[in-house]
Amino acid sequence: MPDPLVVVNCKTYSTASGAAAEALAVQMMSLETSARMVLSVSPLDLAPVIAAAPDLEVWTQHLDPVGHGSNTGRIQPETAISRGAAGSLINHAERKVSLGHVDELLAMVPTGFEVCACAADASEAMALAHLAPPMIAVEPPSLIGGNVSVTKADPSAVSDSVDAVRSIDDGIRVLCGAGVKTGEDVAAAVDLGASGVLLASGVTKARDTQAVLLDLVSML
Repeated sequence: MPDPLVVVNCKTYSTASGAAAEALAVQMMSLETSARMVLSVSPLDLAPVIAAAPDLEVWTQHLDPVGHGSNTGRIQPETAISRGAAGSLINHAERKVSLGHVDELLAMVPTGFEVCACAADASEAMALAHLAPPMIAVEPPSLIGGNVSVTKADPSAVSDSVDAVRSIDDGIRVLCGAGVKTGEDVAAAVDLGASGVLLASGVTKARDTQAVLLDLVSML
């Protein structure tokens, strides 16, 4: 079995942007764990974060399927990759895009570049699975940023999504998120069939980030 993933999304939290993102990256890189640790940052933070933590896997939070040219405000994949991005989130609940956007992006990025497409439920996960992204993360929007993990509030959302994706393509890794904050939550996600978790505030808003990171991987 591949090592479980723990993907931390910095969003635009002040505690995970700029110098704070660099510090978080160093903490994540220093963890002694079998888990695959990933930090998803603002594209503005890619270069400094990678310089601060060169052994950590770093993604960007969004990409647009555009080439070089007249695309003001878009995040161009080739540029992000040249700046060190190893992957990207797409279709997050806070930055929804069309299936066509996801499909076009997948066609543009090179083999080995990770794209984690986010879904609100099993139905959207199944639709995304037909596009064959490397990963799909299921996050019920009502639980994002909350204090109760999806693994407790709605475990069937995880298991149903895993089953739905595997019915289409069992090579796609399924993550789960929304309210995930503890090692118990991560272990429960894996027990439900997920390959790991996608989280944000559980780490980025923590008073003791190092303690939270240690706890997240403590049961893997």
